[in-house]
Amino acid sequence: MFPTLLVFISAAVTACAAPCISASSTCTEWITLGGGPGRSLVYRSYPIESKSEQVTRALIVVHGAGRNADDYFRTGVAAAFLAGALDNTIIIAPRFASKDRGCNDALAANEVSWSCGGDSWRSGGIASSDDRLNSYELTDEILRKLARKDVFPNLKAIVVSGHSAGGQYVTRYEMANKVHDKLGVPVTYVVSNPSSYAWLDATRPVEGSPGYGPYRDGRNCTTYDRWPYGLQNRSAGYTAGIPDEQLKKQLAARPVTYLLGELDVMPVGGFDSSCPAMAQGPTRRARGEAFAKYVNEKYGASHKVVVVPLCGHNARCMFTADPALPILFPAP
Repeated sequence: MFPTLLVFISAAVTACAAPCISASSTCTEWITLGGGPGRSLVYRSYPIESKSEQVTRALIVVHGAGRNADDYFRTGVAAAFLAGALDNTIIIAPRFASKDRGCNDALAANEVSWSCGGDSWRSGGIASSDDRLNSYELTDEILRKLARKDVFPNLKAIVVSGHSAGGQYVTRYEMANKVHDKLGVPVTYVVSNPSSYAWLDATRPVEGSPGYGPYRDGRNCTTYDRWPYGLQNRSAGYTAGIPDEQLKKQLAARPVTYLLGELDVMPVGGFDSSCPAMAQGPTRRARGEAFAKYVNEKYGASHKVVVVPLCGHNARCMFTADPALPILFPAP
């Protein structure tokens, strides 16, 4: 009887374990990809491989171009605290580290170096250290682990979110990923303040008009419809073999909220001013509002736009604002 009591007490302690909220090595673990040895680091508030009956939702937060997953983990933890959701939410912030020129992160042994430019980690690009891997497979693997009923038997909702370059990652991952309908747990996507989107055809916003139409400057901006700004030239990476029509169908069918800063109207924080990005609108906020209108009206999506008052291009402001909390932490 005594051993049985110990097992019961141990189970009760495990079930009520406190979340890990420090952006330090104590709150990290490695996700192995492609059968190994390549791996990527994630910050997480509960162990991903240990059973937890108290976890009812998951929030994945994808960092921006600075690849500062630790800061984004802090932001996720702060938002969960404000929402009263810290105890029953597993918060995960993956790190897309890169040794590429212009990024030059310090990597651990066997840590994957993700591509930093071109068809990069933002758009499911192939890893620069291992051409068998691409960046969307990391989130696929995280989602599969979260959906394991033997580990998280009471998980009822998963939110995949990202800000700035992380918003680019999430908007393209939402349309492309191959696991959304296979998990047995509802997944929603929160796209916050990206510099660009993957438009589904050759139309773009019409300057001076609330509508959209054929892009008028394609002769001078020949790359405006190439991936990751459009669907053309997807020759490598996660999306390479996916038909255009499937991407269009998936994007329209999946639940998305565009979380846009009211004041994100200045060219700061890595703003993409290239011609294919400028073809989508003059500011991040304008681009988000135009893209949502376009996919809802032309492709029958039911995507939502939430403009966060008094926030500019700042993830902490966006994700801890009152309008964002029920979106990031939906009732289970």
